[in-house]
Amino acid sequence: MAADDVAYEPVSVKEVLAEMKDTAELLIDLSYSAVLLGDDELAEEVLELETRMDLLQMRARMSLLMAARNPEDAEALAPVLGVVGAAEKVSDAAGDIAKIVLEDIGLPDAMRAALPEAVETLVRAEIAPDSAFADRSLGDINLETDTGVRALAVRRQGEWLFNPDAETTLRRGDVVLFRGPEDGIATVYADAAGESYTPPDPPEPGIDDLERAVDSIVHMKNMSELAVDLAYGAVLFDSDEVAEEVLELEAEVDALQSRFEAWVLRAASRIDDPVSLRGLVHLANATEVISDAALEISEGVLRGLGTHPVVAEAVKESDEVIVRLTVAPDSALDGVTLGGQMVKTETGMRVIAVRRARGGRDRLDRNGSSWVVSPGPTTELTAGDVFIAKGTRSGAGRLADLAGDDADVED
Repeated sequence: MAADDVAYEPVSVKEVLAEMKDTAELLIDLSYSAVLLGDDELAEEVLELETRMDLLQMRARMSLLMAARNPEDAEALAPVLGVVGAAEKVSDAAGDIAKIVLEDIGLPDAMRAALPEAVETLVRAEIAPDSAFADRSLGDINLETDTGVRALAVRRQGEWLFNPDAETTLRRGDVVLFRGPEDGIATVYADAAGESYTPPDPPEPGIDDLERAVDSIVHMKNMSELAVDLAYGAVLFDSDEVAEEVLELEAEVDALQSRFEAWVLRAASRIDDPVSLRGLVHLANATEVISDAALEISEGVLRGLGTHPVVAEAVKESDEVIVRLTVAPDSALDGVTLGGQMVKTETGMRVIAVRRARGGRDRLDRNGSSWVVSPGPTTELTAGDVFIAKGTRSGAGRLADLAGDDADVED
């Protein structure tokens, strides 16, 4: 990168942090999807975004250093530097995952058999000249409602637009990242790119120890991604309790990595080519780095330093928002399960944690915590429960209506 690319220039730290957050989260999605599909083009997109993240973190660091005028400023800004460094770590880890594909390091077939359970299908499609989507807005196409597929990002002439909304118009030559159920993806990909989508064939099961190692990585991936979401939630809401959940998740990922290493070593003695497991080891190491980065994001909250306003505002104004809502009595979410009310389908929002209402000890998790992390379709909500969800601004508004919470999610 040329020196003049990172020369100091006045920038909004809030806007840079918001873009770093959106970029880091997209990188996690893209990198694992590149592994799942063995897709060089997706992996190349990861490296392009990693380069963009390098520039963003340099701009953020220079602006923060210019803002520190005395020891009190330095103390207040230290957690902000932690958030910047953590987002960069996520970016670097995603780049390492992408290189597993680009450098043909290799992964056992069991990995690609397991990842579909952990990663919603994501594809990269270039809008064809005769595409039915060309020169139409996402709202006009009615993509999510008709197919369940969402446009995560659009790259146009080298510039990225994260989390495009209903007003976003697609143009010929745009590169769009779509995510959703596989049947919906097949339809959308055909309409966008003008050719059929062919999903990878699931391989046959293999060696037991290797299967256990793969299962542990899938679990690590889920927990690391959840930890990043909760870390930004802890920062946004200055919540010690949520930050403690991030700490617990990071410790669990560390324990899983230890078990993973034992299973891989045992599996290595039972396969013809142990070197083929290198990619698996790279993937586990990168996944563990992501969980460490999540802990760094929430470290300021854990240490009692609170959340710097610029970080909270950046998280609030990023393209994919995080909201905290309370279930009102007799609302549409009172006494129903997340799956029964089809929260994700109807709103596009993903509920990442639920805090049980006081007095509901029979509904605590197995560790006695009032927080339920990574709730599923069978998780029931009742009046007084507080939950944290992630998704689009329009989806956040619909979810607030279901919860009967009149919080202004646009702020």
